[in-house]
Amino acid sequence: MPEPVAALAARLPHRFARPDLLLHALTHRSAADPRQRMLDSNERLEFVGDRVLALAMAEWLAERFPQEREGDLGKRLAHLVAQESLAKVAASLEIGDALRVPASEERSGVRRRASVLADAVEALLGALYVDGGLEPARALVRREWSPLLEASAHPPVSPKTRLQEWTLGRGLGLPEYMLVSATGPSHNPIFVVRALAAGQDAEGSGESKRAAEQEAAAKLLAQLGA
Repeated sequence: MPEPVAALAARLPHRFARPDLLLHALTHRSAADPRQRMLDSNERLEFVGDRVLALAMAEWLAERFPQEREGDLGKRLAHLVAQESLAKVAASLEIGDALRVPASEERSGVRRRASVLADAVEALLGALYVDGGLEPARALVRREWSPLLEASAHPPVSPKTRLQEWTLGRGLGLPEYMLVSATGPSHNPIFVVRALAAGQDAEGSGESKRAAEQEAAAKLLAQLGA
């Protein structure tokens, strides 16, 4: 097992009965066998891990904030499972160093891309679940997400939600989002999105359409003085 992978394994609250699952979770799709990319990369484990994270986090939030309404718990959940939060967890675990990527992708900075790191965190949770059930995945979530959860005394509100509340509160209807461009290879895309509201617009970019929309909404809020 490569040294960065072994170092990551030592930081996890679980010892894999099947170490191949950990390697699988760390295999970026650019490094997978092109003849069976979806089966050889971490994408299927990411699919599982996304659901595991949502369950473990929802369970924890309900325990931690017994007096909050479902809507407020939902805001916390959305924040804690967002790409930005997942990338912070990946940095804490140093997942980027352990990723399996081809030499051709090293120069593009793929190991530090927020979207790639977020996907790898979900794939890691999927691998923990497949190998050991919910408990090791739950243990990792509660350990690594604790600083993020405790950082917000009140449910966080995303720029898109804030913009929507601002426009609806003034009878202006819902903001609109338009995809301006999508460039780069499929495993390393950059999206540009334009947000429109109250007769003004602003553009944002990101590694996913969601991230680009959030940046565009934040810029438009600043323009509107909201």
